[in-house]
Amino acid sequence: MNFNSHTDGVVAVAVGLVNALTEGEARGRSYEPPTGKARAAAVADVLAAGDRRAPAVTEAEADALAEVAGRLRGVFEAVTRGDVDTAALTVNRLLAETDARPHLDRHDGEPWHLHFHAAGGTLAGNYAASCATGLAVVLGGELHDRLGVCTAPHCDRVYVDTSRNGTRRFCSTACQNRVKTAAFRARGA
Repeated sequence: MNFNSHTDGVVAVAVGLVNALTEGEARGRSYEPPTGKARAAAVADVLAAGDRRAPAVTEAEADALAEVAGRLRGVFEAVTRGDVDTAALTVNRLLAETDARPHLDRHDGEPWHLHFHAAGGTLAGNYAASCATGLAVVLGGELHDRLGVCTAPHCDRVYVDTSRNGTRRFCSTACQNRVKTAAFRARGA
């Protein structure tokens, strides 16, 4: 299940930013996001995974994206609660604040493809606009329920369900295995 190649990429960046930059729990343990240079490195890793030409990231840009990640987390949480209206309103605010404007771009020998950010924007603003637009595409379609928060105990990382049958409930195989192992042990006790 794919939305389209660029939307898939920016939604994956949104997931990566939320999981790397928001505190909570991850795979059964408390998670504290990195700060300073480690935060900038974590953001650079997320952006590189979504875009092979991702730029270097400053600490100030990473801090700005951490604020955006907190707001993006709210979108995933709202969808998980079945509150698509709140998710859509959050995305609409981000779209307005970032002045997201779709435009076709062609670079690095690639064919024309859609970009979503305002002209002359900042790195954080451009990625915020792109992530918000990608999530808007998902929320505006019949597959909005593919956004989720891990259902494993002690994990609140987010994911996008790209499975064929749309039944994913965990952020990772590790969380899925933790839950299955716990259920197996409980049955044996």
